[in-house]
Amino acid sequence: MIEREHIPLLLVISAPSGAGKTTLCHSLVGEFDEIIYSVSCTTRAPRPSEVDGKSYHFLGKENFLMRVDRGEFIEFAQVYEHMYGTLRQTILDGFARGKHVLMDLDVQGAAQIREKVRQAPADDPLRRGYLDIFIVPPSMQVLEERLRGRGQDADDVINLRLSRAQAEISRWHEYQYCVVNDNLERSYGALRSIYIAELQRVRP
Repeated sequence: MIEREHIPLLLVISAPSGAGKTTLCHSLVGEFDEIIYSVSCTTRAPRPSEVDGKSYHFLGKENFLMRVDRGEFIEFAQVYEHMYGTLRQTILDGFARGKHVLMDLDVQGAAQIREKVRQAPADDPLRRGYLDIFIVPPSMQVLEERLRGRGQDADDVINLRLSRAQAEISRWHEYQYCVVNDNLERSYGALRSIYIAELQRVRP
């Protein structure tokens, strides 16, 4: 009988706002117990409902920047006055528990990780199990309808989101897979199939 090595996956999933990424990610994590979300770090203060180590790892800005200087983050960014990022060790800790780690990231964060993975040694666990998937709406018209259907944002905010979405969608070719979310059930079936197929891939 063939004994296959367990290689944990690092699943990076990106999408423009309104493409349905959050729903698809929740469905994947909800079905497969072996998939966990990566917990990011932030320098902002926790909100009343948030728990340190579960919602985010809450760090002081000095501590965060010290870790940046040490190269401990696999990706990080400043969003307005706060810093956000993912520690490499957080992912490795998930791997050590026998889990696959899912990261819900924008295209900039995904690009940072992709570049670090490419530069990593061939036997690096992050490189061996790296997988990225881009979720796109069937059209910009459908995306606009979804954003307006939420009833949450003013016209100028929606127009800004649409402009950003066009720029993000233009980078779909940087990903290994692209799933068009024209029907939630069908799109989840495609995402699920990619995950199951990647578990069977022969990796060096």
